[in-house]
This record gives sequence, structure tokens and C-alpha cells, in this order.
Amino acid sequence: MSGMKSLAKDTAIYGLSSILGRFLNWCFVFLYINVLKTTAEYGIVTNLYAYMALLLILLTYGMETGFFRFANDREEKDPLKVYTTGLISLATSSTLFFVAVWVFRAPLAGILGYPEHTDYVWMMALIIAMDAFSALPFAYLRYQKRPVRFAVIKLLSIFLNIVFNLFFILLCPWLYKIHPEWISWFFNPDFLVGYILVSNVISSGAILLVLVPEIFGIHYRFDARVLKRMLRYSFPLLILGIAGIMNQTFDKMFYPVLASGRPDAMSELGIYGAVYKIAIVMVMFTQAFRFAYEPFIFSKNREKGEGNKQAYSDAMKYFIIFGLLIFLGVMFYLDIVKYFMPPAYYVGLAVVPIVMLADLFFGIFFNLSLWYKLTDRTQWGAWFSLFGFVITAVMNIAFVPRFGYMACAWAAFVCYLCMMVASYFIGQRIYPIRYDLRSAFVYTLLALVLYAAGMLIPIDNIVLRILFRTILLAVFIVYIIRKDMPLREIPVIKNFLK
Repeated sequence: MSGMKSLAKDTAIYGLSSILGRFLNWCFVFLYINVLKTTAEYGIVTNLYAYMALLLILLTYGMETGFFRFANDREEKDPLKVYTTGLISLATSSTLFFVAVWVFRAPLAGILGYPEHTDYVWMMALIIAMDAFSALPFAYLRYQKRPVRFAVIKLLSIFLNIVFNLFFILLCPWLYKIHPEWISWFFNPDFLVGYILVSNVISSGAILLVLVPEIFGIHYRFDARVLKRMLRYSFPLLILGIAGIMNQTFDKMFYPVLASGRPDAMSELGIYGAVYKIAIVMVMFTQAFRFAYEPFIFSKNREKGEGNKQAYSDAMKYFIIFGLLIFLGVMFYLDIVKYFMPPAYYVGLAVVPIVMLADLFFGIFFNLSLWYKLTDRTQWGAWFSLFGFVITAVMNIAFVPRFGYMACAWAAFVCYLCMMVASYFIGQRIYPIRYDLRSAFVYTLLALVLYAAGMLIPIDNIVLRILFRTILLAVFIVYIIRKDMPLREIPVIKNFLK
């Protein structure tokens, strides 16, 4: 029991940095779209970071998981040898990657669509190389059970990124207007996209310096046999990682190519990338749930009887309830969010409900994934990811040229819906769980009816419109309380109702 408590505590510490990072990334979207001069500039940011997400998966090639696997392997008597072998491998591949990109930066910039900005390309490569290399020292901290140092370093990275973004994106343009002579020697007001990358380079470089004890304070040993075992083990994980990240980034990477026949593809990508980030609230909820859920299911699996399956069913029900609550909350107050966006982005807000429901489907899919994790059939995770990627790719290729970024949103919706449905039916044959489908259907129907009422009933006055939607949201909350969460059963609140 104490072990599970320790696991839960460590999970919370690890999760803090991840969730906080996502939240601040969400906040910075509004900074970028208000400061950057055109929607096309944010399109470049969206495009670059989509490529970075994929390349980071390629450059780490499952080495983190491979390290955990063989550092705890009985055949390998020296975990430090496993670590240093992996570290040498990552250092070599990351260095070669950066050198190759530096040499071919000009043609690569042309291929990506901004030939005049080779600096974007080499800075992107430098960030990827540093982050890929630092992945294993962070894994080593987890192996040593040092979650506090792990989280502190991650939070430091976030803090530095914030500080330098605010410096280059807000402070410097303001100073340039009033006293250009102070900063003109290093600041170019037309290089704001570049300064987003510069901020990232500085924060990633600083983190490498902080990780010096984990990089240089050790005795290095390289074992080709160990590396071969690690690579053989990690390759399937690499394929899974590529398929998973392609589901998320395919549209943002290839949109300029797929939409090349449209009037302004990069501007459309900027709009789509910005409004897509609004839905990250659902992703943060799913992420927070994951950190608690995985330890929960594996601890429950140790218990005998059918009670554990009932717990899985209850967890799914409450995930759906709170997921739908978040969906309604974001959609009902989207008019307030608009005030933080330039009017040029308003046209893209139509994708928000589609993408949010897509992310909800993905969260449900994650919940359903317990059947192949508990039965050691993890290869099904790879098959589902590949299945989803095929749907994403086909729909984007077929419909983006005609329908633009709306096709991207619907592709994500259909992809995660199909993955969710497929996992449910296959899982019920292998590891049957009696999920409360009736409750899920009723809550979903109620949420959709309230959403339709809030969106379709015309109320011109924004204050009255927000008030009306707040009442609708309250109806959903009251139903939750009356049906599944009576106030007298909630630990803190029940003390006031005695």
C-alpha cells in the first residue's frame, strides 16, 4: 500500500510539470497571435513545432523505455552501463542530425516553404538535438526515483521559456518603439517568429547545463551488445510513437502542401493552429487523468474478484461526465475567449467543438486501453495508432484541398471516434467490462441538447447570452449532483450539510 502511495505522489510531481507546461503553452497562444503581424506568421510557428514533435520522436527512438527495460534486466548487472551506452548513442545521433541539417539548411528551408529563413531550420534542429539528448538524463532521474529534481528542472525550463518569450516578444518591441537605439544592435522587429525559437534554444541549452551532473558526473562505458538489445526492443515503440504523433501533427505538417491550391494556405494554418490550441483544455484534463489512472488500474488489477472491473466502469463514467462538463464550459464561454484573439482568427472558431469532441474520444480510448495493458497485449496499441493514422492521412489528403482546415478537424474527429469504437468492441471480447453505456448515452445526449440550445437560440446581448448559457451549464451540473454525485457524499462539502 505504501508503495502505491509513493507511486501516486511521484506521479503527481511528474505530472505537475507536464500539465503546467501544457497550460502555459495554451496561454502563450494568445500572446503569439496578438503580437505576430499576420496569421501566416503563426502558421509558420504551427508548422515548425509540428515537425519538431515528430522529429523528437525519431531522434529519441524509444531509448527512454529501452533504458528502463534493460536497467532493470537481471542479465544486465550494471544499470549505469546501460545508461551511458544509451547516452552515447543519443549524443551521436543528435549531433549527426544537427550537423546534417546545418549543412543542408538552405534546401531544407526551401522544402519547408520559407527559403529566406534558413535560421528557422537550424534553430529547430538545435532544439530537437538538445531535447532528444536530454531525454535520457531525465529518464535516469526517474530511474533514481528523484521526482523533485526532475520536476524542478522541467519547471525551470518552462520558466526560462516564459521569461525569454516575454523579453523578445513583448519588452523588446515596446523598447524598440520608444528607444530603438537601446536594442537595435541585437533586436530585429521583423524576426518575431525567430525569437520564439531563440527562446526555446536558450531554455533547452540551459537545461543541458543543469543536467551536467547526470551527463558528466558518471563513469562512461559503452557496450555494443547492450545497444543492439535496446534498439531491437525500442524499434516497435518507435513505430508506435511515430504513428501516434502523426495522428496529432499530420495536418499541421502537411497542410501547406495539401492546401497549396487555396488562396493563402499558411494563413489558414495559422488560424487553425491557434484555435486548435483552445481545445487543449480537454487534453490537459486527459493528461491529468492519465497520471492518476494508470497507477489506479494496475493496483486494482492485483485485487481478486469483480470489484476491480466495477471500479474501471465507474472511472470511465466519471471521465465522460467531467469531459462533457469541460466541453460545455469551453463552448459556452467561447465568446469571452474571443476577446483575447484578433478578429482575423474568429473564422476558425467553428473547429473548436469538433476538435474538443475528438480529444474527448481520445480520452475515452485511453480509458479503454486498460484491456490490452492488463492482458499484456500492448501490440494492439500500435495497431490502433496505425489504424487511426491511416484514417487521418486519407481524410486530410482527400478533403483538405477542397475544405481547408475544417477537413483537418473532422479527420481528427473520425480518427479518434473509430479508434474508440474499435477498442471498445475488441476489448469486450478479450477482457469484458460492463460499462454503464446507458449513463454515458444519457449524459452525452443531455450535453448535446444543452449545447444546441446555447448555440442556436439567438441572443444578441453578450451579457444575457453568457447568463443564459451559464444557466444551461448549471442544469448539467445539477443533473450530475442529483444523479451521480450527491453533495452529502462529497468529503469536504458534506461537513457543511450536517
